[in-house]
Amino acid sequence: MAKKGNTSLLLGAAFLMATSAIGPGFLTQTTVFTEKLLASFSFVILMSIIIDIGAQLNIWRIIAVSEKRAQDIANDVLPGLGYLLAALIVAGGLAFNVGNIAGAGLGGNVLLGLDIKVGALLSGAVAIGIFLVREAGKAMDHFAQIMGFVMIGLTVYVMFTAQPPVGEALMKTFAPDQIDILAIITLVGGTVGGYITFAGGHRLIDAGLKGKEALPEVTRSSVSAIGIASIMRIFLFLAALGVVAQGFTLDPGNPPASVFRLAAGDIGYKIFGIVMWAAAVTSVVGCAYTSVSFIRTFHPTLEKYHNWIIIGFITASTLVFISVGQPVKILVLVGSLNALILPLALGVMLVAAHRAKIVGDYKHPLWMTIFGIFIVIAMSYMGVYSLVNGIPQLFK
Repeated sequence: MAKKGNTSLLLGAAFLMATSAIGPGFLTQTTVFTEKLLASFSFVILMSIIIDIGAQLNIWRIIAVSEKRAQDIANDVLPGLGYLLAALIVAGGLAFNVGNIAGAGLGGNVLLGLDIKVGALLSGAVAIGIFLVREAGKAMDHFAQIMGFVMIGLTVYVMFTAQPPVGEALMKTFAPDQIDILAIITLVGGTVGGYITFAGGHRLIDAGLKGKEALPEVTRSSVSAIGIASIMRIFLFLAALGVVAQGFTLDPGNPPASVFRLAAGDIGYKIFGIVMWAAAVTSVVGCAYTSVSFIRTFHPTLEKYHNWIIIGFITASTLVFISVGQPVKILVLVGSLNALILPLALGVMLVAAHRAKIVGDYKHPLWMTIFGIFIVIAMSYMGVYSLVNGIPQLFK
């Protein structure tokens, strides 16, 4: 039930979701597509924000009103479906977390000159430390909020130094020169695909903020989460656009670092190190927490030791990176593949929203159902399109 004094919790859930989205893949995807599409990328951002809000509104509301996590809702819709959804989420989350750990190592290398693998190990230790404190949930909330403000503030500074053509970007938002379906699905996948859209919703369930009475607050928090991630996306896009519009070419091995360095010199490069590290470590935390939240209800032992399982998840991600690595193209690929989970997850939620045994006497708004169905159809189509046409181009 909603209570006074929940502002910190709601903001924490919003920032947890947003900072889970703002990771190394987010930074890489934004700069890669800005260089490719230039000002027309603003249209892609607008489309992704609309889709993100529709998906997030539906999923968070249904989780809150059912008072259950997504995997249990899915099992209520069709026995066994929750296990499939959990398997997809955990597998995708592990792949994403390898990239997050890689980004944290890179941030440490840029900022302090550490070997990337050493930086990755130390960053993994910081993430693990959050889950070793007594009030792990609150520690996670505060960490996400602080790092979120740091990332946005520093990116705003770099954006102003890049002097982007804001007027052109605004015009192309509604009249793009080209429409890139792969870019749209990649951005949606990187913002609300896979585990990400469930991060804040599951956090609110864990904190006891649920039920019909809490819906106004849950709705505000869900939209705020997309707003925070979108603000970061827009500022980063404008920074990259300012650099590219001046005729500079981004380093394909590390596109976002190029943006910060070309826009603000050596200081910009150090700022990139801070932003990359903050983005990566908050994503490590959010990814591990949310992925494990998808399996913790399956057995009492998993519930009892879920914090230690989260620690194991972070440790495994770190060891995989140290052994294998994570190139730029894989970060873009995982974002696209993660978007394929969204139609399944959202489709299940929409069915659940109209099952009385799951939501009781709650009546899901018709416009949200229609909006959600449209997103399921559109993302299914774009997902198949990207698999057939777009993704193979990445590896030519």
